[in-house]
Amino acid sequence: MTGTVTHHRPWPRRMADAPGWERAAARLAAGEGTLLALWGEPDCAHMAILDEGAASPGIEVLSLACPDGRFPSVGRVHAPAIRLERAMRDLFGLEPVGLPDARPWPDHGRWGVAAPLSASPRPAPDEAPAYPFLPVEGEDLHEVPVGPVHAGIIEPGHFRFTCDGETVVRLEERLGYVHKGIEGLMRGAELDRAARLAARTSGDSTVAYGIAFARAAEAALGIEPPPRAVWLRALMAELERLANHLGDVGAICNDASFALMHAHCGILRERVLRAAMTCFGHRLMMDRVVPGGVACNLDAAGIAALRALVAEIGARFPRLADLYDRTASLLDRTVATGIVRPDLARRFGAGGHVGRASGRAFDSRRALGGYPPYDALRFEVPVLEEGDVNARVWIRIREIGQSLALVAQILDRLPDGPVRVPVAPARGEVREGMALAEAFRGEVFAWLRLDAGGRVARCHLRDPSWFQWPLLEAAIEDNIIADFPLCNKSFNCSYSGHDL
Repeated sequence: MTGTVTHHRPWPRRMADAPGWERAAARLAAGEGTLLALWGEPDCAHMAILDEGAASPGIEVLSLACPDGRFPSVGRVHAPAIRLERAMRDLFGLEPVGLPDARPWPDHGRWGVAAPLSASPRPAPDEAPAYPFLPVEGEDLHEVPVGPVHAGIIEPGHFRFTCDGETVVRLEERLGYVHKGIEGLMRGAELDRAARLAARTSGDSTVAYGIAFARAAEAALGIEPPPRAVWLRALMAELERLANHLGDVGAICNDASFALMHAHCGILRERVLRAAMTCFGHRLMMDRVVPGGVACNLDAAGIAALRALVAEIGARFPRLADLYDRTASLLDRTVATGIVRPDLARRFGAGGHVGRASGRAFDSRRALGGYPPYDALRFEVPVLEEGDVNARVWIRIREIGQSLALVAQILDRLPDGPVRVPVAPARGEVREGMALAEAFRGEVFAWLRLDAGGRVARCHLRDPSWFQWPLLEAAIEDNIIADFPLCNKSFNCSYSGHDL
């Protein structure tokens, strides 16, 4: 190691040399840490490592200068890093030396330039080359291509199945179709515009992204939002979790041809969205979380609406959960289908319902001492070991119960006072901050650097789906291809959050 960056908060960032970088990769490969994020700049690679097993659990950020545009590949020894390094290669032109899969990832050859965020972007070829899917070998095997355009109103992604009859031997994903260039748009943006961009990374997690970005900016600037704002953020986050979990439980059942659950869960999800509109002026609560606090307050009518919402869902949803558990034809589709082994969930650092259904108990609301106000709230993190579709449904069911209880606690203890403090970027010096926020899929990671003029010099946002999409490939193996929609919905990974 070659030194600590003093302006990085709240966890340390250290400059590493190549041997130190490789030692960190070896630690990840040995299971002595969890890869939290891996991202680039034109002349530097960064890696965040979560150490859950230490006496004092924490996060370490390592940075490796890449003056020649090259760095030792982490993916060479630790598979969860491979797609992240492919993205770094496409966006910044950094070359991971030893990367076992050098195919492009977000770059589909249609940007007009190669390595658009590098110091010297290059013209792209006039014609986009065909993506080289892995070759198929073996008797009686055939390929089934699905997507990128799908039936229904969902985002695009291509799935290439290799099958033996109806049994899936291998699934290979091709993502990147909804790349929006958020990291490029962040460069030079004022803090308020950058916050709006962050909130649009994945619309169904707009509150979580807003919290992660705001907390990273506040850490960089040394700002404390008012207590009421912190509690209102948690209230919005739990409403967002409720809406998504209710929608997912219904959609999973619908993919198993049990439309009744889909209809009833859809009604309850709509109740949550209407309550959010009543309380915060937007069904998804977009742009309501801002650096320095929140952009709106909650009045007495809103509190009454939320208490009525908790009472209604608390009365109706347990009967739906019981219906799910008593429907044998439904359980026949979900039990023992799409299993993610606990060792894979730990290796990939899978968060949210994917990780917790396979024995990984990580929840950033509680981990590392928790972040306010969750460190003052009572809640459980449900964990199961089976790792199948049924377990992922039950994690959602139990988290719905926990979120209802959290909303009630927050309403009972919501402090008075202002909801926002002025944010005046410290001009004349560079500041860096990072944060985690628990979205319904798992933890959102945010890292940013503010330049001497107070603008965003660099921002990296990492969706939990980055470490969940590869596990979907593993989960579908040895299942029939007709069960893929069920497995896919039980994960419900974000295309937009992944594609950036």
